[in-house]
Amino acid sequence: MKRFPAAATTALLASLFAGDARAQEPWWSGNTVCYQVFVRSFQDSDGDGIGDLNGLVQRLDHINDGDPATKTDLGATCVWLMPIAESPSYHGYDVVDQYRVERDYGTADDFKRLMAEAHRRGVRVIVDLVLNHLSSDHPYFKQALVDTASPYRKWFLFSPTAPNVRGPWDQQVWHRSPYADEHYFGVFVSGMPDLDYSSPAVREEARRVARWWVEEMGVDGFRLDAVAHLVEDGATMKHVPASNEVLREWAAYVRQTFPSAFTVGEVWDATAPMLAYYPDQLDTYFAFEPADAMLEAVKSGRVGKLHEAVRALDGAVPGHRWSPFLRNHDMPRTLTELGGDVAKARAAATMQLTMPGIPFVYYGEEIGMTGGKPDPRIRTPMHWTRAPKAGFTTGNAWEPLQPDSLTANVEAQTGDPGSLLSHYRALIQARAAHPALGNGDYVPLETGSNAVAAYLRVAGGRAALVLVNVSGAPVEGVRLSSAGRVLPAGRYTAASLVGGRAGARLRVGADGAVRGWVPLARLGALESHVLDLAPGR
Repeated sequence: MKRFPAAATTALLASLFAGDARAQEPWWSGNTVCYQVFVRSFQDSDGDGIGDLNGLVQRLDHINDGDPATKTDLGATCVWLMPIAESPSYHGYDVVDQYRVERDYGTADDFKRLMAEAHRRGVRVIVDLVLNHLSSDHPYFKQALVDTASPYRKWFLFSPTAPNVRGPWDQQVWHRSPYADEHYFGVFVSGMPDLDYSSPAVREEARRVARWWVEEMGVDGFRLDAVAHLVEDGATMKHVPASNEVLREWAAYVRQTFPSAFTVGEVWDATAPMLAYYPDQLDTYFAFEPADAMLEAVKSGRVGKLHEAVRALDGAVPGHRWSPFLRNHDMPRTLTELGGDVAKARAAATMQLTMPGIPFVYYGEEIGMTGGKPDPRIRTPMHWTRAPKAGFTTGNAWEPLQPDSLTANVEAQTGDPGSLLSHYRALIQARAAHPALGNGDYVPLETGSNAVAAYLRVAGGRAALVLVNVSGAPVEGVRLSSAGRVLPAGRYTAASLVGGRAGARLRVGADGAVRGWVPLARLGALESHVLDLAPGR
């Protein structure tokens, strides 16, 4: 196993994480909702069929128009841009220059204009940072291939023979060099050679790249790709403890140097192995197990393991530091997974956007875009209008649009209170307005029915109730109960935040328990509600 220089102690790093390096509450806590954008597919401004940064600026008002009084934007306050550094591929995850904006997307000045326009609207921007590997076309790797004396030789992993090991998906990971009788390591594909983090120069470069994007380009943080694979140990290529050391060291540097920068990581796994990446590494990680549990609930019509999946994660990490999502750029889209059932997509969105943590919404999910494998079909151009090219481009789109673009688009759904887009807007705006939906504890409620998911979000003197019928049949007379001390004693009025119906009043006794409360006499099939519980009335 590789040896790594000793990092700062876990106790010191944990204290930094607790806030010693931050003068105030970080911007990403509480009610933040982040919107994931694939720039290539969002908006084309120049007719070449490829989305670009200027096009994204044109469409920022869809994400957030900067005016809290309006209701025609989503209201998201954070944007995650998938890779925007120079790359030979359409997806950008094989970087050839970490210090240059992808030419298809525009210039450094275009990016700085985007940052200014986003900040003017109160929106923070984080960018994808690929630290696990580079492109095989990267100048450093090309030098390392042909010159064994190159300083970059130690940046990558070489072997005179191909070790007899396969990758986590039974894939080939040792690839033959085109120039010498040797092999190099790349856990994903031959075009993405892994970096060797036992090299101090590689770790320094990871810090330098982060510093450049914050200082020179003004970004507000990073999404880190594939962090579970940063370090390998023979046949073990995922969750090697040295990967945690690398992340811990890098994250400590970012927190000390840029205290307001936000970091979110991809650890594609169940909750148990993901817990090794807390508490003193990145700020948050995507929650894959709860994502699957939410979709399984609406697919099956049974709550199942939803509460168990959420509590196993939320109860184990400090400060709700996890990120609920439904699907992302590597997975079939939500509506495709749900067989085109928009009602199920509404119910799933209600759960996702009322969970603790920092939710992420993949572009197009709010209008019910479809798409399945292969990957380019999950990343197709955004549908803006009913026009033949969906308002995305005046040219030929880099990837054909989905066949439902004439109906699943922003224009068709804006102004329709029953549309999926209106539902997303209402949920995100409710989350922004209600303190408990952002910062509150997650309190599952007993319902007596496996068809109904019910939980409270409680923060101080404020509480919200989330009620979702995940089944395809109406449910009547659902009675809610809880353990003791979940709410202060008193009377509560249940006003509608999302869903349009007020609930029956709630009375909580001295023990602080909810007992046999029927907030709504009937829940329609796949119907969901978010209610504000206001005390003293």
